[in-house]
Amino acid sequence: MPIYHFKVIPKQSISIKQSLIVRARPDALYRLALEPKRRAAWDPNLVRATYEGGEGRLTNNALVRFKFARKLLGLSFTAKYGQLQAPQRGGWESVAPFGPIEKMTQSWNFKAMPGGTEVTFGINARVRYRWAAKQVERIVNNMVISTLMALQKQVDAQGAQLMEDMGKEMA
Repeated sequence: MPIYHFKVIPKQSISIKQSLIVRARPDALYRLALEPKRRAAWDPNLVRATYEGGEGRLTNNALVRFKFARKLLGLSFTAKYGQLQAPQRGGWESVAPFGPIEKMTQSWNFKAMPGGTEVTFGINARVRYRWAAKQVERIVNNMVISTLMALQKQVDAQGAQLMEDMGKEMA
């Protein structure tokens, strides 16, 4: 009978963090980025985000069900919120493996500055399969950048709408 030797391959870790200065207050950005329904409304990477079991509140240990867009493989997963400190920071971590990802964490930091807020968005992921690591890293990197750009666009759209409404009132 042959003897087989298996080599244990360590999981691949991906860590991506980007910052952007957004012209808005930290409390408004905190709610936009972390409240599931608001996030799903503007983030092109999410199809759906809802509290597990119906209505919920943004609190530590709250469970949320996310569904990524098709360009992110359309994966669905459950995450648990943690490290919430309104309006400075917050994030979540997946509670079970999904697709090629064993564990994923997402973090948001909001630092008030003159003229806006420095928003830092980070994702850490541990990939289950070595062969998928490069593709997952590329997808996650694009997700971080496109999410930050969409947040900026959402804030700018709100500001433009406010200016338009004020203009109509004055006319």
